[in-house]
Amino acid sequence: MGIATINPTTGETIEVFEALTDAAIEQALALAQQTFEYYRQTTFEQRSQWLHTAARILDAEKEAFGRMMTLEMGKPLKAAIGEVEKCAAVCRFYADHGAEFLADVTVQTDASKSFVRYQPIGTVLAVMPWNFPFWQVFRFAAPALMAGNVCLLKHASNVPQSALAIEAILHQAGFPEGAFQTLLVGSDKVAAMVTDDRIKAATLTGSESAGASLAATAGKQIKKVVLELGGSDPFIVLPSADLEVAIATAVTARMINNGQSCIAAKRFIVADTIYDEFEARLVEQYQALKVGDPLLPTTDIGPLATPGILKDLDQQVQKAIQQGARVLVGGKPLDGAGNFYPPTILTHIPQERAIAQEELFGPVAMLFRVTNLDEAIRLANSTPFGLGASAWTTDEGEQARLTHELEAGSVFINSMVKSDPRLPFGGIKRSGFGRELSSQGIHEFVNVKTVWVK
Repeated sequence: MGIATINPTTGETIEVFEALTDAAIEQALALAQQTFEYYRQTTFEQRSQWLHTAARILDAEKEAFGRMMTLEMGKPLKAAIGEVEKCAAVCRFYADHGAEFLADVTVQTDASKSFVRYQPIGTVLAVMPWNFPFWQVFRFAAPALMAGNVCLLKHASNVPQSALAIEAILHQAGFPEGAFQTLLVGSDKVAAMVTDDRIKAATLTGSESAGASLAATAGKQIKKVVLELGGSDPFIVLPSADLEVAIATAVTARMINNGQSCIAAKRFIVADTIYDEFEARLVEQYQALKVGDPLLPTTDIGPLATPGILKDLDQQVQKAIQQGARVLVGGKPLDGAGNFYPPTILTHIPQERAIAQEELFGPVAMLFRVTNLDEAIRLANSTPFGLGASAWTTDEGEQARLTHELEAGSVFINSMVKSDPRLPFGGIKRSGFGRELSSQGIHEFVNVKTVWVK
């Protein structure tokens, strides 16, 4: 099935959508270009008002939007509502700080006047994933719209209602028609849109293969791209750590969004002297998690988003077992309806095998025992990914080494990795390039213009 809402808890098809025709795509591109010509002339004050209105709409209807997300991709309802609240926060952040981030910057030179000016570039195409169907879009759209750009959204095909709802929210908030458009199209239409002269840049959050394809197409057109791709984030626990807090966070950090998060902790690297206690207590807490209907308040873990994701995850786990890994809890899909996979812990994973470096996109934790800090850092850096990293120690010397030596776009000490509008977000290596959020995020899609006056 193409573009459709299919409840991952029951397998029920809720609504099917027709993909846009080529003629409709052309109309959207033309409208975006037309809108940009006058939208770029609107003031920061006006755009700020519209973003504040969008935030109020999100807060007022957060329960309805949260339920929509849960029915489309299966995250627990409480988490979905929290996602809507975070979207409201990012709208307010750029409404309040966007003008400051984009203000002219005076530079003293041999000119009578010289400065840097930030100007919008035009239509930006966003290719977004299903796992955070509101947040991933708003963290792109809020700064892009505040900068004076217009946006086209190609959302994941299993969250069409979320995609249409976001467009409706922004139109209701007052943004002109054409400033933000949702295009219900398949991934086969992306390349042609990227090559269109009216598209000035693109951003993608998703798989490594999707990012490579988009970047290759954009590169041939000499167009700017921001990519946020996969991750296999390490979670390092050293002897001085507050073990109780570290273990509790280890559960949250792995199980967030049913384990389907690029920045979820996936590889738990634990010092030998505390490993046995960490493992035993983590198993106990994983066993206590309740798997079930994500609309129920007592549910901790909902279904995976699609049957394909469930199948892929199970194949990875079975491959790990065949290569020598040991299952401490979980390890196979649950019987019955829905895409349910239980909280799972794997140990004794051969570090030289590919599975130790892969991203497992679901509620599966890999545990590794290390003898010292050097070994922990080497293991943490041994994957091709470099999105986030979390490390737990109260030793200031260890903290200094970890923040300096871990190869990641974000390093969190004594906390789980999370995105924050006030801080730049993104990865290195095969986790992508470019940054979202903070001032760095809004500067990605502007013309950084040098002005020099004699």
